[in-house]
Amino acid sequence: MQQAARVQTLEDSVRVGEAATILGVSTKTLRNWDRMGKLKARRHPINGYRIYLREELQDLLNQVSETSAGGLQE
Repeated sequence: MQQAARVQTLEDSVRVGEAATILGVSTKTLRNWDRMGKLKARRHPINGYRIYLREELQDLLNQVSETSAGGLQE
């Protein structure tokens, strides 16, 4: 039996300021990453603000953590 795809809601997302805090970077860095395509923001359907999915932020943190841990091993 196939698992149904999870529907994303606005509760699953954060605005640029909170995303920057979660990642430990500045809002300017996040905006630059968006322009460069490193971490693409979505847009709020009503006001057009940048929003980031919590799941994608966690995935990025996990990737950084794995890379850091791998770099420490010989």
